[in-house]
Amino acid sequence: MASDHKLILASRVEHTPVFNEDGWLVGHIKDLSIDRETGQVEHAIMSFGGFLGVGNRLHPLPWSILRYDAGQKGFIVPLSRQELEDAPHYDANELEEFGGATPDVKLAKVFDYYGQFAAPPI
Repeated sequence: MASDHKLILASRVEHTPVFNEDGWLVGHIKDLSIDRETGQVEHAIMSFGGFLGVGNRLHPLPWSILRYDAGQKGFIVPLSRQELEDAPHYDANELEEFGGATPDVKLAKVFDYYGQFAAPPI
């Protein structure tokens, strides 16, 4: 994936590694959440932790917090491993509710936590 491309296919984002600023692999992108009305990507859903898919936690990272690094062929997130462990996370069933009829509580929790690292989406 060339770093000079303005657009990227969602299928190319899935499975992209995510590193912290120290260069440690902390997870990979599992999915994206997209606002149906604006078409904007709101969150990258990062799979974090676990072993062979067991015990994975899904972290909805605000898209604005990620920076693509062509050298690492992955995204950089400005959080330490501990900050990610403390971040709001969900299992697959809970994530289904994330964009459901009443997502306000979950969204507020995510935006409150990540607001210290990046501005929430507009």
